[in-house]
Amino acid sequence: MIDLNPPGPVPWICRTLERAGFETWAVGGAVRDGLAGRGTGDWDLTTAAPPEEIRRLFRRTVPIGIEHGTVGVLARDGTLYEVTTFRRDVETSGRHAVVSFAETLDEDLARRDFTINAVAWHPLRRCVHDPYGGVEDLRQRRLRTVGDPGERFAEDYLRILRALRFAGIFRLQVDPGTWRALVEAVPRMGILSPERIREELEKILSSHERPSAALSLYAASGVLAFLYPELDRLVGPLPEPSGHSHLLMDGWSHSLLAADAIPPSQWPLRLTVLLSRLGLPTESTGAGEEGLPPPERGRQRAAALLKRLRSSNARIARVAGAVEWVIQPPSADAPDPALRRWLAGAGRERLSDLVRVWIAESRVGGWPGGDRLPTLIHRLRRISRSDVPLSVGELDFSGRDLIRMGHRPGRYFGELLEHLLDRVLEDPVLNRRDVLEEEARRWIEQTQTKVKERGNVAG
Repeated sequence: MIDLNPPGPVPWICRTLERAGFETWAVGGAVRDGLAGRGTGDWDLTTAAPPEEIRRLFRRTVPIGIEHGTVGVLARDGTLYEVTTFRRDVETSGRHAVVSFAETLDEDLARRDFTINAVAWHPLRRCVHDPYGGVEDLRQRRLRTVGDPGERFAEDYLRILRALRFAGIFRLQVDPGTWRALVEAVPRMGILSPERIREELEKILSSHERPSAALSLYAASGVLAFLYPELDRLVGPLPEPSGHSHLLMDGWSHSLLAADAIPPSQWPLRLTVLLSRLGLPTESTGAGEEGLPPPERGRQRAAALLKRLRSSNARIARVAGAVEWVIQPPSADAPDPALRRWLAGAGRERLSDLVRVWIAESRVGGWPGGDRLPTLIHRLRRISRSDVPLSVGELDFSGRDLIRMGHRPGRYFGELLEHLLDRVLEDPVLNRRDVLEEEARRWIEQTQTKVKERGNVAG
């Protein structure tokens, strides 16, 4: 007997179905994770009962995917459990399968991807049904497909990414035959949707204690070159510009170690670390490529990659914006005005992300300021928490004040306010309405004088 300690509703659902004459087993990730000694997540069940019988036997159900045999059963506490009729594949296309209902559990398990996912556990008898040796593969830390590896990957090319994720999560060695078939299938991954590719990457970043275990396999298998060629260019020697000679390993390896140093709960920062070197020159790109400095080039490349994956606009803004500033930290010894200007450019709201990334970088020897990082962080946080304006909107003077002074709104309003902000960043004491109003009058008079002089010269 093997007890996986399922939540109470799981045996209840199983008992209800089996009393009605329908064989029922727990399958999927909860069984696999429980057998591997990890915390179990969502519990799914498979049964001989057709969908209409499942809905008849339970008072509260949700038709999640009736056409595919899946019914959601709501427990008393509101938790939803998916119950799916035994199925078998009729036709596959490399991503989607046409399925029909099957009569036996073995038929259902035969359509699973890997042996570790083809194990069923009975919630009442506490026994496993393991026709493909998945339990032993978990013990031996081995990843194999169910049946012929080439056929399994050809049925659904998303299994390539799932294989790399499982190998990383469970520290599994990919079986040689499975690995060869996986590598051969990589060039046919173009059929996958950007959303599914992004979801697999996010699962790695958000669930692995060490995402490097799975992501290093992305590079070794050719997946990185196929899906993320920008990142693949970081694999191998990486000549660094002045100020970045601290990197003693290739950019990809360094990024992986830095990502490991950030907890899974902060996975967007792990993503920031992975993309942070996109603007730095590699062997195939010069420092002046596209005429852009590395920070701006990095932001543009990061944004383009995330857009390709159809990430949300908020995610793109957060990650790509951090990429631009994370590789250009100010000197810990810089004067306060310089730090204020730097923080005004980066944004007060972005500082916490940058600090966390810098700390992760420093743990693997990748922060350019050496042991001066604590000093820099202390100084930047002190400025951020102060009432010193870091944006035009925080000035004690606005466009409304200019209108009150009798000026009509125009493009010069923005230029003038930026000028006032620059003065306040130099000396925060100047942030008083009367002082800024006087400075605004001088700026407008000087600007008008320059315009008149240019007009006279032209005449």
